[in-house]
Amino acid sequence: MPKIVTVEQMHMLESEAVSCGVSYDHMMEMAGSAVFEHICARITDISSKSFVVVAGPGNNGGDGFVVARLLAASGAIVNVFTINTTDNNADNKQKALLAGATVITPEDDYKMEIYTSEIRKADVFIDAIFGTGARVPLKSVAAKMLGIASVELDGREVLCVAVDCPSGLDCDTGVVDEHILYADISITFGAAKIGQFIFPGADAVGELVLADIGWPSDLSALDSIQLNLASGADVGSMLPERSRDSHKGTFGTALVVAGSINYSGAAYLAAAGAYRVGTGLVTVAVPGIIHGIVASQLPEATYIILPSDMGVISDSGVSIIRQALENVDSLLLGPGWGTERPTADFIHGIFSSVKDDVTGGIGFSVESKGNTNAEFDTPRLPPTVVDADGLRLLAQLPEWYLRLPELSVLTPHPGEMAFLTGLSIDEIQSDRINVASRFAIQWGHIVVLKGAFTVVCTPEGNVTVNPFANAALACAGTGDVLAGLIAGLLAQGMQPHQAAVAGTFLHGLAGEIALSEVGTAASVLASDVLDVTPKAISSVMS
Repeated sequence: MPKIVTVEQMHMLESEAVSCGVSYDHMMEMAGSAVFEHICARITDISSKSFVVVAGPGNNGGDGFVVARLLAASGAIVNVFTINTTDNNADNKQKALLAGATVITPEDDYKMEIYTSEIRKADVFIDAIFGTGARVPLKSVAAKMLGIASVELDGREVLCVAVDCPSGLDCDTGVVDEHILYADISITFGAAKIGQFIFPGADAVGELVLADIGWPSDLSALDSIQLNLASGADVGSMLPERSRDSHKGTFGTALVVAGSINYSGAAYLAAAGAYRVGTGLVTVAVPGIIHGIVASQLPEATYIILPSDMGVISDSGVSIIRQALENVDSLLLGPGWGTERPTADFIHGIFSSVKDDVTGGIGFSVESKGNTNAEFDTPRLPPTVVDADGLRLLAQLPEWYLRLPELSVLTPHPGEMAFLTGLSIDEIQSDRINVASRFAIQWGHIVVLKGAFTVVCTPEGNVTVNPFANAALACAGTGDVLAGLIAGLLAQGMQPHQAAVAGTFLHGLAGEIALSEVGTAASVLASDVLDVTPKAISSVMS
């Protein structure tokens, strides 16, 4: 799985690559070639187009000169503007000139009139100034050149390409300079940078593409990096194979305990999500009052009718669920429950223990097998996902995280994470990766912190970031679909960490597909995301 690194880690990886015989010149050649190839994939008839490249004095500028050389050799009009009169890229500069590129230094254009004129004619603008070497705030010429570009390109159909990352982005913190030029695409090299996934910097990155620059795959520095970037290729390799002689029992049974009179749709979305990801059988436990509504939407499921109190699940359903647990491979608790007292008593009954009897809580003495902490004599549960109101109600129990099966999957959005941790939403959102990781370690479970660039963390400290930040998913019900996807993958025998990574990636990819089909993020519904999930699965399997 690709890595996400700090600037210091990036320097360590580059240094080790050099010690293994990969020169900086070779890395620059591969980096520039990758940018050229991605431009060619987006721009037809290169030879008829005009390009402006702004090159810095370091390796990022060297990458830019390689791109300029390849574009000029293809017949394009290429003007390279340097921010210094002298730099460290004499060889690559000379090669670009021989290929037909024009190079303009600050001395040649001290009023930046040529620069401004060429930007106005450009079809593509390439930012190759600083890359990971940017220090915010930017100074002098670089700030002025980016400022001019921002003004001149505003409102024009010009492809803006950032080489490695937009100049003016702090690649460790996501902080941006006021003059930063927002890219349409950023082609980053070797490993993604953590600042590319932190707002406001993430907004400046545009589409992020990770390109190979020739590192050996066995660099020892990679072993110590626990921050990963989910990819379609990796997720595709995780999904269960489906042999021609399989049957519904091959792909497990998921029990989805969901819904209330106010949130009947949550039960449908979660259960359908489990089916869409390939579960052999989905059993839906719902309050009797909404059974007809949900069953009419999802006739493929089997149903357990739970007693209800004023339209919500009541605690008298505990024994029914416990009997059902004997025949299921995964359990999903929480979607659409509400937080009323009867349902609180229900989940407390599911997770009650002998210890609770002693301390005055609701008690059910059931054999304990495989729980996180054996002192809680709670029932043996299959691999479990707890979502939404289930998290809020479960967290009312003392030491709630010790009552769950080992490596349960918890799927809070930032508001629910605030409830679970006592932190404010702002504190969580400003440090999503570290907060999610810290509490995954503390609780001993898989934490899926939903939101832009959903984060999946393990108790061992491994973190996987999803590459999707899509406002199309910012609507009610999409979290229910995600919980169902993860529960469905668990039912098929996937390990909790893999199920969480694969489920969140497919969910994010389905959001991208739904957006492209609907046309506007404002109009995407959770059911749209559900309906295109098969396309997301097909995409990663191809």
